[in-house]
Amino acid sequence: MLFDWFLGLFSNDMAIDLGTSTTLAYIKGQGIILREPSVVAILKDTGKVMAVGSDAKRMLGRTPANIVAIQPMRDGVIADFEITE
Repeated sequence: MLFDWFLGLFSNDMAIDLGTSTTLAYIKGQGIILREPSVVAILKDTGKVMAVGSDAKRMLGRTPANIVAIQPMRDGVIADFEITE
């Protein structure tokens, strides 16, 4: 018991909810610390991430030809593992 308490001093209980429309991050004792749209903007030719969350959502339908804004989660499951990572 004392050992569990001691280890608890060096860790946080954290949860991440990768939702189809919104991604949430929660830390025990602090509540939700992040609430962002589940959108990623990437360069088509290299796959380099250009923007995530709110910044990427603003790009939906407005990107130049070399950038694509996508929602890597579909119907509650990860549709694009590399981008979701």
